[in-house]
Amino acid sequence: MADTTALARVRYLRTAPSKVRQVLDLIRGEDVEVARDILERTDRGATGPVLKLLDSAVANAEAKLAVPEEELVIDEAFADEGPILKRWRPRARGRAARINKRTSHVTIVLARLDEDDLARKSESETSEGAARRRSLRRRRVEAAQAASDKETEEIEETEETDTEIDDADDESAGGGE
Repeated sequence: MADTTALARVRYLRTAPSKVRQVLDLIRGEDVEVARDILERTDRGATGPVLKLLDSAVANAEAKLAVPEEELVIDEAFADEGPILKRWRPRARGRAARINKRTSHVTIVLARLDEDDLARKSESETSEGAARRRSLRRRRVEAAQAASDKETEEIEETEETDTEIDDADDESAGGGE
């Protein structure tokens, strides 16, 4: 391992290696920022531990190599098999079936971007297209937040109306006796 890489490893993760590999395939070769976005938006059980491991690898790189997060890329990401916990399930006619609870050893290696890649990345971030994409994204986010706020207000109004109706029902039921 060269001086320009940082490593983080989690061992004995109680998730099957095949499931972790599906998540790692999504982020292998990506920038750290892009990988973090992918993991936050992926609906898989293994994304939580992988995101935590990625954060650990970034912290290792910043502490040991003094490399900022913006200059890091996922060089390697792999999941090896750990020990298998063997459990038994009772079956018909006095038999037993084995259940294999698989574990994983997950490793993420971060490397610093090449100078050419860094220059290309800084150019793309300062270009007009990047500014336009950011403004379009900002508008989409604001629209989504406004829609969410509107839905929340409608729900609160419905709850207030339901409460008023319930109060009126209670008063009319109690007054007749």
